[in-house]
Amino acid sequence: QVHLVESGGGLVQPGGSLRLSCAVSGLTLNDYILGWHRQAPGKHRELIASLSKSGKSPYYRDFVQGRFTISRDDASKTVYLQMNNLKPEDTAVYYCKATGSSEYWGQGTQVTVAS
Repeated sequence: QVHLVESGGGLVQPGGSLRLSCAVSGLTLNDYILGWHRQAPGKHRELIASLSKSGKSPYYRDFVQGRFTISRDDASKTVYLQMNNLKPEDTAVYYCKATGSSEYWGQGTQVTVAS
């Protein structure tokens, strides 16, 4: 059974940092594109960053480029999203997604950026 479990969200002031984690079980990381998505209130869920199946070639949306970093640790089967210089518009529920022969989502973790 596949599980993706996010953690690391919370309340942070503008300009602050958070690191999100996504613990993956039940699938082989090299068989899936791993990505982080987010959904703000009243908006559609959107892709913000992803890693190819090899764990290389990160992709970022332009509005997080230079501020967010996606990475993975194969030993612990964990995908990370390091978020720096956070802005109020980054406030959203953040989701981890695995895309391959099937798609799997985590339950999400809330990130709130406010002073």
